[in-house]
Amino acid sequence: MYFTRKGILFIISGPSGVGKGTLKRALLSKMSDMRVSVSVTTRLPRDGEIEGKHYFFVNHHEFEEMKKRNEFLECAEVYTNSYGTPRSFVMDNLERGCDVLLEIDIQGALQVKHSMPSGVFIFISPPNMEELASRLLSRGQDSQDSIYLRLAASEDELKQIRCYDYLVINDEIDEALEKIKAIIVAERCRLENIDLR
Repeated sequence: MYFTRKGILFIISGPSGVGKGTLKRALLSKMSDMRVSVSVTTRLPRDGEIEGKHYFFVNHHEFEEMKKRNEFLECAEVYTNSYGTPRSFVMDNLERGCDVLLEIDIQGALQVKHSMPSGVFIFISPPNMEELASRLLSRGQDSQDSIYLRLAASEDELKQIRCYDYLVINDEIDEALEKIKAIIVAERCRLENIDLR
């Protein structure tokens, strides 16, 4: 019998400031065989962000044209900016048997769940709202108004946990990372993710 693995779409999602980006970077340093989709956004680059590595930065008109051409697997407006996941990158890699990791907001994750329910959806949660507020303040990337908007949205976003397959509480980064790695290993061993010939 011959075994080949199918490509699996892994989605890491959760409220803003919960540590999705930190977990993604830590995960990629341990699992180099994972492809990462780079999102398209209309927001301005933050200090140190590189075009094509962190995001593809476009203006609102360009984003809307891409949307009309159905180039996004998912797209959403988040805190006055638009974000989208390029469909072709994800589909091409999955068809080649490569796993793809999306680190996206909750709106986007729910869209992907609708169009690709076979994906593996991992909700990253803060230990509590006080810790989330502290993280948003300490990262120094957002205005006070933006932080207020993000915290207000987080209350509603946490209610979406039941739409996900797994919950990982990001209290200690190393522990959360080990849980995500365990989920990935387990999913790669599921018979439904393996072609048996």
